[in-house]
Amino acid sequence: MNTIVKYVALDLVRNKIVLVYTLLLATLSFSVLSIDSNTSKGLLSLLNITLLFVPIISILFATIYFFNSIEFIELLLAQPVKRTRVLLAEYTGLASALCLAYALGIGVPVLFLSPNMAAITLLVSGLLLTLCFTAMALLIFVLFKDKTKGIGAAIIIALFFSLLFDGLLLMFIYSFSDYPIDKPILGIVAFNPIDLARILMLLQLDVAVLMGYSGALFKKFLGSATGSIYAVTCMLFWVIVPLMLSRRVFKRKDL
Repeated sequence: MNTIVKYVALDLVRNKIVLVYTLLLATLSFSVLSIDSNTSKGLLSLLNITLLFVPIISILFATIYFFNSIEFIELLLAQPVKRTRVLLAEYTGLASALCLAYALGIGVPVLFLSPNMAAITLLVSGLLLTLCFTAMALLIFVLFKDKTKGIGAAIIIALFFSLLFDGLLLMFIYSFSDYPIDKPILGIVAFNPIDLARILMLLQLDVAVLMGYSGALFKKFLGSATGSIYAVTCMLFWVIVPLMLSRRVFKRKDL
């Protein structure tokens, strides 16, 4: 398994798309943090960049990569290697490469120019988002045989979590505003890793104006520390659950 992870990771580190992704993030990071002396504003701008680019790039690139690697996966399965190990090795190698790209592109500039807890939180949020959406891409790969349908599903999922989910949440809030829905909303927000990453960062910065309704609820009912732990735990579930489902489906899938 370690050999497969090493091969996949080294192959992706040299991939032009991953290199461009890293350079783009690094350029944006240095530019944003150099423009304004207020590091909080710079970190908020980088948070928006992270929430916009990381999910869709992670899920799209990972989905395409998994489908393009089908022949390599079939070759590995012809060897005396368990299916689960092959699948997890592919995921680990790809996720490691994308996490390294984010850490170099966002993490290094942020920790160098603004070394504080908020910068570490931004780095952790981006890495967790990368792991979440790469895991979703793996689930898409094992569920769909057709590459085009898989890419379409990846785009729909990315758009749903980035745009549609918040709209549906607002509709729910306005429709049931006469009822005590504060605590149910805390549970509903857990179904969107992007919202969890946003709240995790805003709790650290304590920017009350930008928290929104769900962020304010996190602050009110859970507080900064407990709210952050809750958000991280929910995001870890977004990594573990798709991986478990992918493993279960892949073990029975006819390639």
